[in-house]
Amino acid sequence: MSAPQAPAAVTDDAPRRRLVTVRGVVQGVGFRPYLYGLATELALSGHVTNTPEGVVVEVEGTASAVDRFCERIAAQAPPLARVDSVHHREVPPAGGAGFTILASRTGGAARTLVSPDSATCADCLAELADPDDRRHRHPFVNCTHCGPRFTIVTGVPYDRAHTTMAGFAMCPDCAREYADPADRRFHAQPVACPACGPRLRLLVARPPGPPSAAEGDPVTEARALLARGAVLAVKGLGGYHLACDATNQEAVALLRRRKARGDKPFAVMAASADDVRHLVHMCPEERSLLEDRARPVVLMRRRPHPSCTAGDPRPAEAVAPGSPDLGVLLPYTPLHHLLLGLPGDPDGPRLLVMTSGNVSGEPIVIDDTEALERLAHLADAWLTHDRPIHVPCDDSVVRVCDGQPLVIRRSRGHAPLPLTLPLPVRPALAVGGDLKNAFCLGEGRRAWLSAHIGDMDDVGTQQAFERAVEQLEFITGVEPEALASDRHPGYRSVRWADRNAASRPVVRVQHHHAHVASAMAEHGLDGARQVIGVAFDGTGHGDDGAVWGGEFLLADYDGFTRFAHLAYVPLPGGDAAVRRPYRMALAHLRAAGIPWSADLPCAAACPPDELRVLERQLERSLACVPTSSMGRLFDAVSSLAGVCHRAGYEAQAAVELEGAALRAPAEDSTAYVFALPAARDGAGGAVRADPAPVLAAIVDDLRAGVGAAVVAARFHRGVTGLVRRICALARERHGLDTVALTGGVFANTLLSSACAAALGEDGFTVLRHRLVPPNDGGLALGQLMAAARAAPTDRPPGRPAAR
Repeated sequence: MSAPQAPAAVTDDAPRRRLVTVRGVVQGVGFRPYLYGLATELALSGHVTNTPEGVVVEVEGTASAVDRFCERIAAQAPPLARVDSVHHREVPPAGGAGFTILASRTGGAARTLVSPDSATCADCLAELADPDDRRHRHPFVNCTHCGPRFTIVTGVPYDRAHTTMAGFAMCPDCAREYADPADRRFHAQPVACPACGPRLRLLVARPPGPPSAAEGDPVTEARALLARGAVLAVKGLGGYHLACDATNQEAVALLRRRKARGDKPFAVMAASADDVRHLVHMCPEERSLLEDRARPVVLMRRRPHPSCTAGDPRPAEAVAPGSPDLGVLLPYTPLHHLLLGLPGDPDGPRLLVMTSGNVSGEPIVIDDTEALERLAHLADAWLTHDRPIHVPCDDSVVRVCDGQPLVIRRSRGHAPLPLTLPLPVRPALAVGGDLKNAFCLGEGRRAWLSAHIGDMDDVGTQQAFERAVEQLEFITGVEPEALASDRHPGYRSVRWADRNAASRPVVRVQHHHAHVASAMAEHGLDGARQVIGVAFDGTGHGDDGAVWGGEFLLADYDGFTRFAHLAYVPLPGGDAAVRRPYRMALAHLRAAGIPWSADLPCAAACPPDELRVLERQLERSLACVPTSSMGRLFDAVSSLAGVCHRAGYEAQAAVELEGAALRAPAEDSTAYVFALPAARDGAGGAVRADPAPVLAAIVDDLRAGVGAAVVAARFHRGVTGLVRRICALARERHGLDTVALTGGVFANTLLSSACAAALGEDGFTVLRHRLVPPNDGGLALGQLMAAARAAPTDRPPGRPAAR
């Protein structure tokens, strides 16, 4: 065989032409003008355009200049861009002079990524506050580096004609900026100014007639209404908020009553991080999250005794009663900045409650006519505008745990950015659960988690789910070949998957297996080796028909073995036990053989008539599904310790128990101890962790005068000890050394941090959620990984597959 010939030498002066395709978040973020400037700087000719595949560019010039162009594409990309790949190939030189930006090409399957909505940038804020700028006080100032994106997209590629700005004709000044590659508003699709819209207006309720437009400047009048204690419906990027003065106790209480919100905490918006430093313990990582362009709600520990100086705003007690945390977010639209006041503005509220504009349990309102109807009994006025919202997108919620972000709700600012998967998956749609629903589309090495949908028990939420599926499939181009759902037969998401399967298989994935698979996928595990999955949550359908929730699974993507779980106790009355934690406490006491003495707080909290009915219910096992739920055990201990007897929102009893534990003296190190049998029982071979000794120890402590804070702290240490012991046992028997902590209970950072530290001391690799919620908001990612790898089953069309 002859030796291959060396390629002919290419001189640096020889013209070269290269076709380059850039994929990622590269549309609507100033990418084409960036490439225009780069090509011009390097004296390259050619052109660039948007396509459904991404940004496609052809450049021609010297070989060295073309090489430098390709090397710098990703390295110096605009701030909102995310370059996933740069593919290029040589094409024949075509000659020509100059570099041009061509009109977008349409047609073909969508494959480019749409940018999330982004908070107003510093340059736009400077214009907003500058009396000499033509966009002074314009509520819709934006540029290629900020503003609405995902929530206004109606099609791809991302051009003005494919957004809800299509109906607003640009004035000559905006059109000139839009067409100038040297301007930061070049092809900024939402570009606007006071001359070309959109328009803001304030509508005030005038009972018994319909709301009518207020006179004067809408923002000035809105600030005055807030200062007088009114509740405003404010149209944001992804939906309406309900806002009021967070320092006004009467206004906050009024909003709470109108929304029937119980004690569920409100988030507050402040103009800057410095405006809340006296209220919360703020670490650098929390400040960074607050000021990030995603602008999430950041949960931070409240200072027990805020050191307010003169002029420091302080929220009313009704903002977050009983919660150890305060949720804070900073303004992310020009309108928010105007509401909180620009420098030199008259005094107004410095802290605003900003809560989702909806009736509790319903989806966030995005339509203006619907807002006037559905929010009529909640709001006194509507600060609205005529730029339509196409995609609902609630605020994201994050917190910091051990110096790392922990996403509690992944929505605005994050959706629809995809996650990178450790393994390729076939095109599939995972529909998630029924609480905190978010679904997931996947194909290849990408997974798109939807924005937060909500709880699926409301018809409006189910309709919002269906619209969101259609929209995300459209902008991603993913055509699912399979569907994945939970195994709970009553879930509305499961029924939706069955109705919409057509001839596609529906793969059932066990709830807690999906939680563990979600943590594995987030951390890039390929599933070649099992992990010990510690899945703690409130409720999940178990394979034996019981309600699971205190699970230790040996799992990979293909399946799991239930290694251990909390011992079963009755769940008396289902949801009634969730809403009234004293019922759960009494069920646990009975299972532990502890009499319902009147001196115990949970027994005292239960009305006498209900106590008698509950006793008969438990004796006869009427409506008493067995449960191994760790979330329900937290509820039981919360009531037993006298912390919370009635839950007005999900996990209230557990949240307040965590808050109590934080108040315990540091010198106490006692931990309650769960009983572990020496041998496995006969029910599936799983180890049962019996909480009876924990309950008995708590009762003894209470009768000895030990306070609720100490009881709460000892319980947290007891659960940590249980996790440590069972994981050690799993390693001893199976040789596994990686532990995934997952499920909604691990949103409790006190528990999560303690478990991670203890397991780390024992030499385990510990996986904790960071980018994906540990609760059911991350369930669909695990469903996708478990189901999209499963081979399709042969079955008649329309019939779901079992797994």
